[in-house]
This record gives sequence, structure tokens and C-alpha cells, in this order.
Amino acid sequence: MAGRETRELGLGSRLVIGGIAGFVATMAMTAAMRRLHRRLPRRERYPLTPREIVDSTVAPSAGAAPDLTLAAHFLYGAGCGALVAAANPRIGPLGGAMAGGVVWLTSYMGWIPSAGVLKPATEHPVRRNAVMLGAHFVWGWSTAEAIRELSQARATIFASGPDKDAP
Repeated sequence: MAGRETRELGLGSRLVIGGIAGFVATMAMTAAMRRLHRRLPRRERYPLTPREIVDSTVAPSAGAAPDLTLAAHFLYGAGCGALVAAANPRIGPLGGAMAGGVVWLTSYMGWIPSAGVLKPATEHPVRRNAVMLGAHFVWGWSTAEAIRELSQARATIFASGPDKDAP
């Protein structure tokens, strides 16, 4: 997509595109988390941090916790994606991966321990941190690619023009 078309996106469009991109990228992240989690030593295969965050903040019933975790995980991914696109609607894949690392850092070493939700990542098992950091790189890369695709779709297949198939 030409840079000019992306630069012209208003903040509202960037937030919509980024939110959708972050939501979609959370699926790739979740798949990476699931696959990497099963490679952890058995003693470290307890629920990953998104579930621990939900348990720590909401204390849901055991039956509701998985659904609340999925919803919260995808909504957080969407919100972070909106922020990424608002900051840089032309972010490339490497920049996206770096943004994913920043999300991990500001979350697991920043607001989450500051709010007393979980211990800082420095107190988590190293391999579990590697799983989560790698998954955040996947999320960021995927978010950047989705932002590019959605921006191009907005400028082409969803652009204004005659509605020739409307009655």
C-alpha cells in the first residue's frame, strides 16, 4: 500500500484497524502459547499468565474461568493492537514484534506486578517467561501484518465507489 494512503488514515480508522488486527493476532499468539506450553517441563505446565491474571483479579468459578480468560485475552490483544496502530499505522513486521515485546515488558514487569495482580516476570520460571515473550513476538508480528492487510483492504476493496450490485 502506498504510504500516502496509510498516512491519511484518521485516528478512528487506525483504532478500528488496530483493534481488529490485535484481536486476530491474538489467535496466532494463543496457538503459539498452546504449542509452546506443552513443551514445558511437567512441573511448569500449570495455566499460563492470562488465566492467572483472571484468577487473581476476578476469582471466577472454575467453570467460568476459561471463558473469561479467552475473552479477556482477546480483548486485551485488541486494545493493544489499537494502540499500536494509533501510534504507527505503517508498522512493519519487525517493529510489530518489538511492539509485542514492549507489551510483554510493560505488562509483566510493569502494571501487572504494580497492581499486585501477579509477581514480576523476574520471579516466574525462565522457560515460562520465554513462552510468553515468544508468544508476544508472534502477536506483534501478526498484528503488524494484519494492520497492513486491513489498511490495504480499506483503501481498495472497501473503498468508496459505485454500488453496482445494490437494487
